[in-house]
This record gives sequence, C-alpha cells and structure tokens, in this order.
Amino acid sequence: QVQLVESGGGLVQAGGSLRLSCAASGRTFRSYAMGWFRQAPGKEREFVARIRWSSNNTLYADSVKGRFTISRDNAPNTVYLQMNSLKPEDTAVYYCAAGKTDYEYDYWGQGTQVTVSS
Repeated sequence: QVQLVESGGGLVQAGGSLRLSCAASGRTFRSYAMGWFRQAPGKEREFVARIRWSSNNTLYADSVKGRFTISRDNAPNTVYLQMNSLKPEDTAVYYCAAGKTDYEYDYWGQGTQVTVSS
C-alpha cells in the first residue's frame, strides 16, 4: 500500500522559512516524479515543484522559483520542500504526490497546512 505522509507545515511570519517533508513508502519510486502542489482557500490546486527521483531533475513554478528548493533522500524515501522568503500568498495546504509522468500523479498525501502571516 503506497503512502505519502507530509509533515513540517505550520505558522510562520512573512520572510521566514519552513521545510516540508514527504515520507514515501509502499513501492519503489525510482522511476517516479515526486511533486509538491498547493491549494489555497477558494482556489484550484496548483503545481509548486517537481523532482525526478532517478535523475534529480527539478522543475519549479515561476511563483516559487528562487525561493523554494525541492530535494530527495533515498534512505529513507523522503522528498523535501525547503521554503524560504515566504509570502502571505504562499498560504495553502501543501500536498506531496507521486506519478510516472509530470502530468499524471497517481498517489497523493493528505496535505499539510502552511500559513504565512504578514
């Protein structure tokens, strides 16, 4: 059974930092893309960042480029999202996801709340 469990969310002031973690289990993810998405109240879910497990190739949304960094560790299978220079507009529930392509994610975590106060 595949599980993606996010942690690390919380309340932070604007300009601060948080690091989100996503513990992945239940299968081998070496051929997968691991992504972070977010959904703010009243808005659609949006892509934040992606890393390919085997190549470490990364991709970022323009809104977070230069402020967020996605990375992964093999042991344990964990994907991280380092978020610096946080802004109130970064406030959202952040979700970890795994998929075989950049456009179709098969597995999702339960989400972790990030709130940035001004």
